[in-house]
Amino acid sequence: MYKQKRILAIIPARGGSKGIPKKNIIDLLGKPLLYYSVKSAKESKYIDKVIISTDDEEIAEVGKQLGADVPFLRPEEISGDKAKSIDAFIHAIKELEKLEEKYDYILLLQNTSPLRQSWHIDEAIEKLIESNERSLVSVSEVTEHPCIMRTLNEKNETNNLMNMSGDMRRQDFPPIYLVNGAIYIQKNDEYLNLDTNLNGGKLAYVMAREYSVDIDEYLDLDIATHYLKKMKDEKI
Repeated sequence: MYKQKRILAIIPARGGSKGIPKKNIIDLLGKPLLYYSVKSAKESKYIDKVIISTDDEEIAEVGKQLGADVPFLRPEEISGDKAKSIDAFIHAIKELEKLEEKYDYILLLQNTSPLRQSWHIDEAIEKLIESNERSLVSVSEVTEHPCIMRTLNEKNETNNLMNMSGDMRRQDFPPIYLVNGAIYIQKNDEYLNLDTNLNGGKLAYVMAREYSVDIDEYLDLDIATHYLKKMKDEKI
């Protein structure tokens, strides 16, 4: 709870992952991937409840062992490849309301962001609740700047993605930020519904790139392992 506001964290972790089979519970430095998101949420000073939204019994059991709540399983129709995060988000809110549990702010913590720390979560919560905004999304500065990116037309000719000089020095590029998937927060009010774009959060919480690894392929696991070892050595 922060400023008398009850706060719920939802960690979506469906079972059907094609890129990395069983990705949500794959081993990462001796722990299931799910461990890292549950740990950061449980260590937050402000989160009142942490739940796993999953359609998979094995993931549910791992989540319970890690100390998260799994009060229901996600229906099949919002668990496939085409399901959106907002579907799981709204489903969880409605199911908890049936249990007479009401929260003022809802966080969605993507399980594929294992380097997110509890202090990131707490800073983001403070930033949003202290503001006049309804939503927040975490971002990190891009490594590959769109100033040097091109689209190709049917003649295989290049077109600038941005209306900027392509010969600008890299150190002069204006900063560009990417939604990194680590933290989404929404105020739980009448405007929150299935049409809500979680990526469109109004307020930004900027995270350093080393905390923003998103596990999508096996190479990402190697990168995350490197940074986790570094953080452990530096006792972060």
